[in-house]
Amino acid sequence: MARMVQCRKLGKLAEGLERPTWPGELGQRIYEEISAEAWKDWLGQQTILINEYKLNPLDREHKKYLIGQMEAYLFGDGIELPSAWRARTETDQL
Repeated sequence: MARMVQCRKLGKLAEGLERPTWPGELGQRIYEEISAEAWKDWLGQQTILINEYKLNPLDREHKKYLIGQMEAYLFGDGIELPSAWRARTETDQL
């Protein structure tokens, strides 16, 4: 049976992560309070930020920015996506 958590992001009981996905206290908090679905959603948002802002996750300042965005997305009021970004539509796939 899957581990269930009361997800802070989704505001509902949902399947939890299989293991911590981030180190330290923040990683433990994510493991205890964030669902697998919300984590997957964050990874998509993170990809958008990395691509649109041309971030390098290995760069100290870029990593700091991404961690702040991760905390805002998972535990705060969310994040604002880059103004130039738009979701793909079915016609983009053709």
